[in-house]
Amino acid sequence: MKQATDTAFQIMASNCRFGSGITHEVGMDLVDLGAKRVLLVIDPSVRRTSTGTVVQQSLEDNKLDFAVFDAIEIEPTDSSFLAASKFATEGHFDAFVAVGGGSTIDTAKAANVFATHPADFLDYVNAPIGKGIPVPGPLKPLIAIPTTAGTGSETTGVAIFDLVSRRVKTGIASKYVRPTLGIVDWDNTRTQPAAVAASAGLDVLSHALESYTAIPYEQRLRPARPSERSAYQGSNPMSDVWALRALEIVAEFLPRAVADTSDDEARMNMILASSMAGIGFGNAGVHLPHAMAYPVAGMVREFKPAGFATDHPMVPHGMSVILHTPAVARFTAPTSPQRHLLGAKALGADISRANPADAGRMLADRVIHFMQTLKMPHGLREVGYGSADIPALVEGTLAQQRLIKLSPAVAGADELSRMFEESMVIW
Repeated sequence: MKQATDTAFQIMASNCRFGSGITHEVGMDLVDLGAKRVLLVIDPSVRRTSTGTVVQQSLEDNKLDFAVFDAIEIEPTDSSFLAASKFATEGHFDAFVAVGGGSTIDTAKAANVFATHPADFLDYVNAPIGKGIPVPGPLKPLIAIPTTAGTGSETTGVAIFDLVSRRVKTGIASKYVRPTLGIVDWDNTRTQPAAVAASAGLDVLSHALESYTAIPYEQRLRPARPSERSAYQGSNPMSDVWALRALEIVAEFLPRAVADTSDDEARMNMILASSMAGIGFGNAGVHLPHAMAYPVAGMVREFKPAGFATDHPMVPHGMSVILHTPAVARFTAPTSPQRHLLGAKALGADISRANPADAGRMLADRVIHFMQTLKMPHGLREVGYGSADIPALVEGTLAQQRLIKLSPAVAGADELSRMFEESMVIW
């Protein structure tokens, strides 16, 4: 018998608190959660800032026993996740605090998973790269304090890393992985470098756009049990609200936040947009741009982005995603022209005279406008790839079935090859 499609969607997100100067509340929150021994997972550069000082002082003022783990990689790997998990397991902590960007928060999520429910590393990693075994139950309390406006990781149930041996990105996804609380304090983004703000901000754009254009939830298969309903359910009326508003904020404030990192209004709005998009894609999901980005990040050879404190080659996550977004927009637009036009409108396009056939071009053009404004690479060639790499990039993308299934248009090897070719030189 044919499995029925779903008729329901559900919205889950972390409890989040927004405000200026609220980071000092973290110690009181931990006391209220009953914490006695805390692991502070913190980006080493953030540890040296006023944000790091405020967090540690709050833990001390509230007489909490804590240890610090700061061996964070800009783009986490299986080895960095394992190191954090080992530290957390041996330390017998009863709560976690993550202070930094998405890499730091994701590292804390992974450490919490494996310290609470020990298992072989690939057990909880998404299939087919890992075994895809569900995280078996609740984790210890985790408070996430983002210092970048990008991943929205303080709201989501995913933790992403590079599996170095296979040169691909993958992750752990579960409702239990969501932080207990996100403390979203825009004062903490004051030290965010312009290059980081640009890449992270384009990740916000991608999260919002992909969740809004994902396959509709009612086209997904109905799970056998409610508890088996995927965190990534497809576009739905509630995620749509968060996604569209996030796009509007990005269009207005991202260029300002990058041009002047002291622009308080722009920074405030961008970190709000990051959380909004996180709630959107944390329930609807992301699709082809992220799936295509993972092998690009995993197979990087020599590219080192300007403005990032790294001693090894890397393609920053937001950059790797946005490089495919124009080609994907043109590919998926025929499945839902109106949605793609509304996405373009949210990003500043005048669609008053647009036809459905214009949707892909108009949306791609708006994305390219922001790429040019923020001085992103012109295409994959600029970060070290050529046409000869396309078969390997396609193979790496096809491993991301959890994301590919969320595309509104079916993408096999041929379609992916064409989109990678289009993305080699975008303008």
